[in-house]
Amino acid sequence: MGSSLADALEYLDSHVNFETAPLRRAAPTLDRMRALCHLLGDPQDAFAVVHLSGTNGKGSTARMLSALLGGHGLSVGTYTSPHLQRINERMAWDGEAIDDESLASLLGGLEAYESHLGVRLTHFELLTAAAFRWFADNAVEVVVLEVGMGGRWDATNVATGSVAVITNVGLDHAEIIGPTRVEIAVEKSGIVKPGSVLVLGETDPALVPIFSSRGAAAVWHRNVEFGCLRNSVAVGGRVLDLMLPSGELTDVFVPLRGEHQGDNAACAVAAAEAFFGRGLDATVVSSALAEVTVPGRFEIVGRHPLVVLDGAHNPDGARALAKTLEDDLAGRWPDVLVVGFTVGRDPGEMLSILGATRSRLVIACRPPSPRGLPVADVVAAAHGLGIEAVGAPSVGAAVRQAVEAARMGDFVLVTGSLYVVGDARTVLAVG
Repeated sequence: MGSSLADALEYLDSHVNFETAPLRRAAPTLDRMRALCHLLGDPQDAFAVVHLSGTNGKGSTARMLSALLGGHGLSVGTYTSPHLQRINERMAWDGEAIDDESLASLLGGLEAYESHLGVRLTHFELLTAAAFRWFADNAVEVVVLEVGMGGRWDATNVATGSVAVITNVGLDHAEIIGPTRVEIAVEKSGIVKPGSVLVLGETDPALVPIFSSRGAAAVWHRNVEFGCLRNSVAVGGRVLDLMLPSGELTDVFVPLRGEHQGDNAACAVAAAEAFFGRGLDATVVSSALAEVTVPGRFEIVGRHPLVVLDGAHNPDGARALAKTLEDDLAGRWPDVLVVGFTVGRDPGEMLSILGATRSRLVIACRPPSPRGLPVADVVAAAHGLGIEAVGAPSVGAAVRQAVEAARMGDFVLVTGSLYVVGDARTVLAVG
């Protein structure tokens, strides 16, 4: 990164970042974000928006949806968070991350606007405003917009989505938008705009009315208007038969592992149908989804030994990962498990869900985040479960130790946090 981007990131990092220092605001508001966007010429109104929220699966759904919209000839912006290795990953135009020079210019230019407003913005508000400006300047036709946290008070919610997608509702960020699933659902339902189409992946009867009462013109429910009729393991991914409002699509290959990715694909295809207001060309769907990659989600980065990176960072994500091991790897469990968790996670619960008792060795590390759980806590939790475990001073050291400890034919799994996976990708020279 050039010095100008370094300066811009230094300015950005001087602002409160709820990803690394979560706080519950006494009086959450979108007023700052609306004021900033107004000074920028309201760039969020310059393109169509498909808005995504949910506890798990947002990033994968966003990538698949972006591919589908692009495959049908549109210029597509994609805004996601967090990033794995470089902050540029968060905003992409037709699949290409923003370049250093453009990002530096956008962030550098926001300092004067913040000074003019006389308020202190947040890290995420600044990034979101920069993304809106970049997408508007490049005349993208539609933006796939992933919320940072929750929905109702998320900085992205100054945009008006013609389609809203809720993948699911779990107990994540409960200290900020919870503590119950009902309260989390209320926060996530805030992205549903009157007159929009809601693609609702959550099926809990106690939560569905929270979303369906938000005034959407139409609500498409998983397993009613859309869903997977077949979700089968295939070489290198899944083969799906999809039920959609327009009819069925059969034998759709998605090169992603895990049954949950079939569910994410169903959400993505339904959202694309909702956006276009019609059924999609089956050939375009197949070709678009066949090329999708999602770094850090059951990503195979080595074969000898087998090394897999997965960003499962909460209990629901860990359950999905465990099911993927059962289904896609025929019950093969990691011989060496590298884990790092953030504060708020119960390391014993996470290790139990991940089946760590089946591993020969657990190597604990602290995610590179102020919210990283101390290594000693993870090691103690592992010992409490009767697991051999050691600590490492960094993610890099843990990954190197794991590879060195692996025997012929062993399987190494790195998981527990996207921060851990991001550092592991850097250490292993992935991407």
